[in-house]
Amino acid sequence: MNRLEELTRARKKAHTRLLRLKSRTYAAFLEMEKAAYSDGALPRKAKELIAVGISVVIDCESCMQWHIEQAAARGATREEVLEAVEVGMEMGGGPATVSARFALEVMDRAFGEEES
Repeated sequence: MNRLEELTRARKKAHTRLLRLKSRTYAAFLEMEKAAYSDGALPRKAKELIAVGISVVIDCESCMQWHIEQAAARGATREEVLEAVEVGMEMGGGPATVSARFALEVMDRAFGEEES
């Protein structure tokens, strides 16, 4: 199982377990997430792209994977996601360029391998 598949499996397993345990905190988090990412003054795609940049800065691989895949599902292009990654790199400095390497792997999965 590759790293991206393992992250997806672990995320789904934890999600299911927290729901089964009836975690009130997790339920509240899911409600907050729903409110934060619903279309408003900014469409969900834009919010997902913001989250991509933040994920790069905080070096959260699971976050990068989730938000890149969500942005792609909402119609973001490879170029839009790359620019969000680049904003994260600028905001996070050198360490964020290391995080960006993982983001590029997820982009290849979400959009297909880059030609060159």
